[in-house]
Amino acid sequence: MASATKQQPIRDIANSSVRVEIFDQAYNLRGSDAEYILKLAEYVDGKMRAVSEQTHTVDSARLAVLAALNIADEYHLLKRNYDTGALDYIRRAHQLSEALDEVLHEKAKAG
Repeated sequence: MASATKQQPIRDIANSSVRVEIFDQAYNLRGSDAEYILKLAEYVDGKMRAVSEQTHTVDSARLAVLAALNIADEYHLLKRNYDTGALDYIRRAHQLSEALDEVLHEKAKAG
């Protein structure tokens, strides 16, 4: 299993920095959520290692670009699915709203 750090991550609470290791390179990153940064680093490390295994490439810059393309592809597929789902929900909500308006209108006529 890929790991973002080989050693315990070094955290500086004062400036929210965390030391991570991605594809055997150490990085000191800052952000508001150290745990989230660690998860991101693990994810990127895993992608780079998977690409490395598939391509047998050792050039880390090339692996980083290929991993970034894989991550971008995942993002755009998820975004497309989300956007499609959101449109379906809006369409369904509109249909239900029209059906409810029709029932309320008929009830008002009858009552």
